[in-house]
Amino acid sequence: MQESIKRLEEKVAYLERHVTEQDKVMLEFAEELTRLRRELLRMRERAAPWAAGEAEVRTPEEERPPHY
Repeated sequence: MQESIKRLEEKVAYLERHVTEQDKVMLEFAEELTRLRRELLRMRERAAPWAAGEAEVRTPEEERPPHY
């Protein structure tokens, strides 16, 4: 009887540790998802003029080289 209780206690301890680790990973995923959503929103805002056809189109001759 004592041995079975000990095994159950070990399993509970393992499961508690596992749940704690999963909670940590889920929190990290949620933070990453929030960051990616903000980044996607910024990219959509930057791309909006092109999507609406309002962006100024420049030829390669009109572009300034990156070293200027």
